[in-house]
Amino acid sequence: MKWFSSRTNKVALIAPTLAVYLAYIVAPIFIAAYYSLTRFSGIGQPQFIGLDNYHRLLDDPLFAIALKNTVIVLVVTLALLIPGAFGLALLMRRSVRGMSAVRAINFSPAIIAPILVGLIWVFILDPQIGLVNNVLRAVGLEALALQWIGGPDLTPFSLAIVQSWQSLGYIATIFIAGLTLIPDELYEAAALDGASGSQKLFHITIPLLNETFKMSTILVITLVFKIFETVLQLTNGGPNHLSELLVTYMYNTTFTAGEYGYGMSIAVTTLAITFLAAAVILGLPALRRRLARTES
Repeated sequence: MKWFSSRTNKVALIAPTLAVYLAYIVAPIFIAAYYSLTRFSGIGQPQFIGLDNYHRLLDDPLFAIALKNTVIVLVVTLALLIPGAFGLALLMRRSVRGMSAVRAINFSPAIIAPILVGLIWVFILDPQIGLVNNVLRAVGLEALALQWIGGPDLTPFSLAIVQSWQSLGYIATIFIAGLTLIPDELYEAAALDGASGSQKLFHITIPLLNETFKMSTILVITLVFKIFETVLQLTNGGPNHLSELLVTYMYNTTFTAGEYGYGMSIAVTTLAITFLAAAVILGLPALRRRLARTES
């Protein structure tokens, strides 16, 4: 009876959260998957067309542009954010007066609404009124005053910089939490053996933060594949959809063009790519271990 009561209490505590999760996370995925197999304008009955929407994706140049831009943002964000957050965590973990205030300041961009982040960076990156280009013109470097946003080439890189700025403190906080779990005795033992700072970093800190690096990478992947408001504020996907990401293209296709079925096929494809990227990150260590065992 005690076991039954304890289990009943656990189920009762979990049930509300589980119900919300199923209703607002799991169920919409299956609904989107269904509509992705239909031709539906949002009015009337959806017409089942099988995989035609997915075949259309293969020949859609705008989808290819959105996918390319998303990959660029993802690669650049990972290259900037993971090493940057790790380095920042190493600095902020030091016991220095005022470090708590520094940590709060670094985390503050993560709590700003993305639409406001986009508005802030419009005044920094806009080719005409932006701070960057105006400073470059003022110091005689007008040749470097480029079209950071709204152009066909640099917008994805600018989006990656904005996303890295907003998420830096958040990811650094995760690394700080990981660093606190490493026993100080390991560093003391390494110091007694004559290990240098770089040897401690590469042979103790980084290997023991393997799971933290993995989790942070997956978080960055999910953050990039959810970028929406920032793009909407910076460029609105223009000009001519050249700065679209997968999520913004899905939104414009679904709610602006009224092609719900095709929009849902973009959404399902984006979800599949996200899962695939996360699975690769999770599976790489196991693959390396298997290859090592095979070679040995």
